[in-house]
Amino acid sequence: MPADSSLVHSSANDLVELLKLGAVTPHDLLDALQERVQAVDGAVNALPTLAFDRARKAANELMALPVQERGLLCGLPVAIKDLTEVAGVRTTYGSPIFNEFVPQESDPLVERIEAQGGVIYAKSNTPEFGAGANTFNEVFGATRNPCDTRLSAAGSSGGAAVALKTGTAWLAHGSDLGGSLRNPASFNGIVGLRPTIGRVATDPGQEIMGRLGVEGPMARTVEDVALFLDVLSGEDIRDPMSLEKPDTPFLTQARSGWKPARVAWSADLGITPVDPEVAEITRRAALRFTELGAVVEEAHPDFSEAHDCFQVLRARSFAISKKDLLTTKRDLLKPEVVWNIEQGLKLSCDDILKAEHQRAAMFQRMLAFFQTFDLICTPATIVAAYPVENRYVAECNGVTFGNYVEWLAIAYAFTLVGCPALSLPAGHTRDGRPIGLQIVARPRDEGRLLAAALALEQVLGLNTARPVMPNVQHL
Repeated sequence: MPADSSLVHSSANDLVELLKLGAVTPHDLLDALQERVQAVDGAVNALPTLAFDRARKAANELMALPVQERGLLCGLPVAIKDLTEVAGVRTTYGSPIFNEFVPQESDPLVERIEAQGGVIYAKSNTPEFGAGANTFNEVFGATRNPCDTRLSAAGSSGGAAVALKTGTAWLAHGSDLGGSLRNPASFNGIVGLRPTIGRVATDPGQEIMGRLGVEGPMARTVEDVALFLDVLSGEDIRDPMSLEKPDTPFLTQARSGWKPARVAWSADLGITPVDPEVAEITRRAALRFTELGAVVEEAHPDFSEAHDCFQVLRARSFAISKKDLLTTKRDLLKPEVVWNIEQGLKLSCDDILKAEHQRAAMFQRMLAFFQTFDLICTPATIVAAYPVENRYVAECNGVTFGNYVEWLAIAYAFTLVGCPALSLPAGHTRDGRPIGLQIVARPRDEGRLLAAALALEQVLGLNTARPVMPNVQHL
């Protein structure tokens, strides 16, 4: 019997309701996904590792339980980024060093998804160790943007974003240090949320405290992101920074009807160039908050120390987690990863002290800013999708960047101050490339951030919920 191809056009929330009613089964969804993957993924390379046999076994086990015991997702398939371990599934981190690695245990995040009835069926592509905002690696190659396959999908959660946009996923896990979840959401016209640090528990690896990176939900709509955040969130003793679940589910908070009273808008946060067309598209989207009763003003906190602070703390993180690989496998690491590790190893105690003091000062200024404003909006990225063969954005609006991560400042400024930040589809450039609006709230305020994003999503009416077929263009 052929798969029901119409299922790929449904929302995650709608499918969960059908699963609870018994109107569809997890096997129906897996069949639809497998057919869709075969039809579209060859053009975009979003899901290079498939695990449908494992998924069907998990679906059988789930179906043996009463429906009320099948968790929040009740058998909905979920894609996992190839930086996160899934027991029995090849996990490469996008690196030739781990080309054949198959972990025996899953990351706590994966365990939580499966405990809530999520069925893992695929790993999404990522740059090596998540380094860089363009998804390519020596193991699987490049992931391409479905709006035009000559373009980058961004990164490092590029495979996740493209799977969502092309209908080979309803929910996809992503991670974000300097915009790795928000950038691909913007480039591909889907929704991605970087939560507060600790909101989603994970294996902390070598950096137990003080880390910059987080795990987060990606989907085609705000409500689906909220559902997935309910699945992902929760305390875990293996992650000492993890937070308890809120009393009210995030999906309920998203649907609460809360609207902001005062919204700040900034095209550049005073620290970065931005493409004029991107600035104008996102400015117009932010101003639509006035239709919800908000006052929108141009303002931003002082982020003047963000570049120096982020470069130091990011380099420190690479040194902590990757020094041994530099020593033993240097010839297998891409140049950007080598550079990051070496920068970290050069740091002095004074360098780290200065960066930590800068981060603390920016955090206090941000808290003071949110005494006046409920939200701040910016472009999610400073450019639209660029040619896939370009490793990174080297210049913007006449400004040449000093290294391969500096163009991400509009995102990593909010990484440094620990704010939840969401990329919402805001429109398209004149030549059809998606643009995301970054909406940011105070720390631990994901509920109101989601409510505001849902209200604006409805006002904008861009109908991003339906997946697209890749627009295959030859290089």
